[in-house]
Amino acid sequence: MSSFLNNITRKKSVLNVNDGEDHGLHRVLTVKDLTFFGIAAIIGGGTFSAIGNACYSGGPAVILLYVICGIACGFTAMCYAEFAARVPVSGSAYSYAYVSFGEVFAWIIGWALLMEYSIGNIYIAFSWSGYFTNLVTGIPEWLTTNYTAAHSAFLENKSGEELTAWLNAPEVGGLKIIFDLPALVINVVITALVFIGTKESKNISNFMVMLKLLIIVLIIIVGAFHVDIDNWTPFMPNSFGGVMAGASAVFFAYIGFDAVSTLAEESKNPQRDLPRGMIYSLVICTVTYIILALVLTGMVSYKLLGVSDPLAEIFKLKEIKWMLFIVSIAAVIAMTSVLLVFQMGQPRIWMSMSRDGLLPKKFSEIHPKYKTPGFSTIVTGLVVGIPILFTDEKFVLDFTSIGTLFAFVLVCGGVLILPRDNSEREKGKFKLPYINAKFIVPLLSAITLFFIFYYDISMIKNEDGTWHYPMLLFYLFWVIISVLTFIKNYSLIPVLGLISCCYLLTGMGWTNWLLFFVWLIIGLVVYFLYGYKKSKLTLN
Repeated sequence: MSSFLNNITRKKSVLNVNDGEDHGLHRVLTVKDLTFFGIAAIIGGGTFSAIGNACYSGGPAVILLYVICGIACGFTAMCYAEFAARVPVSGSAYSYAYVSFGEVFAWIIGWALLMEYSIGNIYIAFSWSGYFTNLVTGIPEWLTTNYTAAHSAFLENKSGEELTAWLNAPEVGGLKIIFDLPALVINVVITALVFIGTKESKNISNFMVMLKLLIIVLIIIVGAFHVDIDNWTPFMPNSFGGVMAGASAVFFAYIGFDAVSTLAEESKNPQRDLPRGMIYSLVICTVTYIILALVLTGMVSYKLLGVSDPLAEIFKLKEIKWMLFIVSIAAVIAMTSVLLVFQMGQPRIWMSMSRDGLLPKKFSEIHPKYKTPGFSTIVTGLVVGIPILFTDEKFVLDFTSIGTLFAFVLVCGGVLILPRDNSEREKGKFKLPYINAKFIVPLLSAITLFFIFYYDISMIKNEDGTWHYPMLLFYLFWVIISVLTFIKNYSLIPVLGLISCCYLLTGMGWTNWLLFFVWLIIGLVVYFLYGYKKSKLTLN
């Protein structure tokens, strides 16, 4: 039994994680390119849809939630940056978990990241299709919606595009032919582009980022002229609980900055540029979100923003018709760039897992001409493309956020486990500042618990008087971390990142957790059937 536990928790050394090999990828990315890739990944579906629901539940005070999530992601980004500086290889959180927690946890993270990148891209592809069909007319409904949504609309007799698609769709052998053609096409185009090369993807991504930032600036400027400051009163109409109710929606808007860390082996100077790229992109996007939220809640009442396309809705309500077209173009560009970055990230995680023996060698093959992980890129395209034919947006969205937060938690925890680097900071290389949290975190824990139990018990109780068990577990976890921090003198930044990400996990519903655990069990079955036996650490 002890031998089995030692095998599944075996770790790679920070010093030999890359085995000293040159794996043939083109090093063409600078800090500017990495920053643009980060912005490309972050500003997408969450910006053009999730921001509306967040404003609706929190009112103008939703800017506080953007600050909170920005800080939480900032702590996490600094932990990613520390790993990127000490473990400068592709694989993102997968590679980081391998050197800190061990093999089985690395596999779990790699499996969970599949939820963020590939499954997240299914949702983005659906959203892209929705905005694209606003710009292009003449495509029949049965080619612009998914089968699941159309079938549900028919069963519920719910009027709209989905029901029209079901009623008008052609049949082959009694089966309705309904699929989202634009979503499939954009997936094929993006997969081909990523297959051809990093340099080509970089140039297109940089162009799209500049274009969508210019359009967002235009939205902010035009919207600012129609702001009525009376709409900002009351500032917090639904109390702080209403603000926090939008946590999942706001966090979804931040997903993506970590995708930059998968590009380590295509960066010219990964130890310097990866940390800067992640942190710069996060700061730029946080400022953008706060200004955008102020403009949205200033133009119209927050009560009107609970829609799927809030940026289009505000200009429709203000009858600024020419901006509706521009918003749709911006959404298409934004989501295209998100698809591009995520479609680049997933193959590089599989490539790293394959090098370690956890996946077949084919996944780590580099195309001789294009110098990209060709087979992994094609498989990623299939993993995104095939489910588009039979799944819907809600199902894949539930999957995405919980997998990402789980990865964030392990990255922050992994930094705490890494041996402390007491060497002098090298010029141009990121080093996470050590701030002893021995007294700070226990003090924060004591103050928070005192406030909850004596002033606002509603934070751990539901409206019907029952206990809110996820929150109780979170505060128990916080107390345990506080005790460990006092004993082991943990660093403040990764501890705060760990606590803030765990707090956001309390907002996930029980169905999300059930799906997540089923997904993990499937992943563990795959690991023990193949990776456990084929791991390079086993062979060595």
